[in-house]
Amino acid sequence: MSTGAARGDHAGIRSTPGGGAGRAVVVRGSFARRLGWYWLLPVAVLAWELAARSAEAAYFPPPSRIVARMHEMWFAGPVTRAFLTDEAVADLLPSLARLFAGWAMACAAGVLAGVALGRSHRLSALVEPLLHFARSVPPAALVPVFLALFKIGTPMELAAIVYGVVWPVLINSMDGARHVDRQYIETSTVYRLGRLQRLIRIILPAAAPKIFAGLRLSVSVALIMMIISELVGSSEGIGHRMLEAQSQFDIPAMWAGIVLLGLLGIVLNTAFLGVERTVLSWHRGARS
Repeated sequence: MSTGAARGDHAGIRSTPGGGAGRAVVVRGSFARRLGWYWLLPVAVLAWELAARSAEAAYFPPPSRIVARMHEMWFAGPVTRAFLTDEAVADLLPSLARLFAGWAMACAAGVLAGVALGRSHRLSALVEPLLHFARSVPPAALVPVFLALFKIGTPMELAAIVYGVVWPVLINSMDGARHVDRQYIETSTVYRLGRLQRLIRIILPAAAPKIFAGLRLSVSVALIMMIISELVGSSEGIGHRMLEAQSQFDIPAMWAGIVLLGLLGIVLNTAFLGVERTVLSWHRGARS
C-alpha cells in the first residue's frame, strides 16, 4: 500500500510541470487570440478616415487631422523636454498629478476602512447603511458641493476624485476581509499570532484578490472624475482644454483630448494589470 501510494505521489509530482506547461500554453494561446483581433483597430481608423473625408462633417474630423492637432498642441516640444510643449506642461502634467494623487489617497483610505469594517461585524452593521446611501449618490452630482466648499482649484478636484474612487476600493476591500477562510483564522489562533501579524500574514493576502479588483475599477473612475472636475472647476488640465476648444469651435482639439484620454486609459489599465499579475502571482499558482 505504501509503495503504491508513493508511486502515485511521484506520478502526481511528475504530472504537475506538464499541467503547468499546458496551462501556460492555453494562456498564451488565449492572449494570442485576443491580439489577433487588434487588426480591427487600423481597419476602423481607416474607415473613420474615409467616411469623415467623404462626409465632410464639421464635428467629426478625420483621424489624421486629430493626430496632427494633438501633435501640435502637446507633443511638438524640444527633445530636452521629452517633446512636450508648453501646453502639455500646463495641462497634461497637472491632470496626471491630480489623477495619481487622488487615486492614491482614495485607495489608501478605502483599503484601511474596508478591512476594518470587514473584520468588525458590529462596526459594519452600524456604518454599512450609511455607506450604501453615500455610494449610491453619483459622484458627479456632488461636484457643485465640492465647488462651494473648496472653490475652484486643486483641492476641489482632489475631493471629487477621492469621493468617486473610494467606493469600489472600500466595498471590495470590505468584502474580501469579511470572507477570509475560517481555517486561516483558526490556524493563526493556534500559532498565537498577534493582531498585526494576523492582519499582514493572513487577512490582507486572503483579501488581496478582491482588493485588486476594486483598485482596477477605481482606475477608470479616477480618470472620469478627473475630467468631470476639470470641466467644472479648473483653469488648467485636459478637461479644461477640451472645454476651451469646444467654446472656440476648435473641433480637432476637442477630439484630440478625447483620443488622448482613451490612450491614457489603455496605458493605465495595462500598467495596472502588469502590477496585479506580479503581486498576485502566488494567488494564481495556489489556484492552479
